[in-house]
Amino acid sequence: MPTIVACPTCQADVIWSDRSPYRPFCSKRCQLIDLGEWSMENHKISSALNTEHTLSEEDKQRLIEEAEAMLAKNQDDFFQ
Repeated sequence: MPTIVACPTCQADVIWSDRSPYRPFCSKRCQLIDLGEWSMENHKISSALNTEHTLSEEDKQRLIEEAEAMLAKNQDDFFQ
């Protein structure tokens, strides 16, 4: 007996198998709707704020410099 799950977007039944390429979604449309919800921050995974693990200013600066170095390695048309 195949496993059947509800599409997270429209609640339609989806058979969990290789024949359902968008699983757990029923269609590409529902998959894109869900992606849009995440990109608009309507869905988010949050955690409790932990104040005992704050970054020092030196650590923040180091992380910024590392990120800038990684971005500098990318091609110029990366963000176009």
